[in-house]
Amino acid sequence: MLWTLIIGAVIGAIAGSITGEKRGCLFNIVAGLVGSFIGQSLFDSWGPQLAGMAVIPSILGAVIFVAVISFFFGRSR
Repeated sequence: MLWTLIIGAVIGAIAGSITGEKRGCLFNIVAGLVGSFIGQSLFDSWGPQLAGMAVIPSILGAVIFVAVISFFFGRSR
């Protein structure tokens, strides 16, 4: 369980850096876990796997999730 949260946080942090969003550790964990679900639903589970998550589809799904959240709840700059 802890390993899944750590991998989710890393995936969320990668997605946040790709999209340019810095929102914090808790958001990274949520983005990584939700992104993993989205990515594996859309792109299947190909590529290397860590903690039961396919890394490449999970990152793609997390980027999609972060982009959608940023669109609806974006910060005014």
